[in-house]
Amino acid sequence: MLPITIDTVRLTLHVLAACVWVGGQVVLAGLVPTLRGMGDDAARTVARAFGRLAWPAYGVLVLTGIWNLLEVDVGDRTTAYHVTLGVKLLVVAASGVSAGVHATTRTRSVLAATGAVAGLTALTAVLLGVQLARG
Repeated sequence: MLPITIDTVRLTLHVLAACVWVGGQVVLAGLVPTLRGMGDDAARTVARAFGRLAWPAYGVLVLTGIWNLLEVDVGDRTTAYHVTLGVKLLVVAASGVSAGVHATTRTRSVLAATGAVAGLTALTAVLLGVQLARG
């Protein structure tokens, strides 16, 4: 059996946190129509419960993302890698900010827009993270 190293633990924590942050948003997006049919507060109640899991996961993502960067010799990477990294960092920030606005607003149009932005930026962060891991 291959040894379980600190790198294995770091990457596992990062992937698990992404599963909660990104996967949870995908699941909630699919459940919202059903939740709306269950009453006015159902979607809000479930979203709050999700937030109690999602925000710590986002924090773990940020911390393990920094840890991941500390393990890479960024100076040895190409310009394309740096550009991709910069875009990923912006997308991660946009995901958190838009999700934060989404969690604190009551306006339907703002909820819809920030929910869409949070989900799309979270998915984009996953895509760019995979791309960086390859490069």
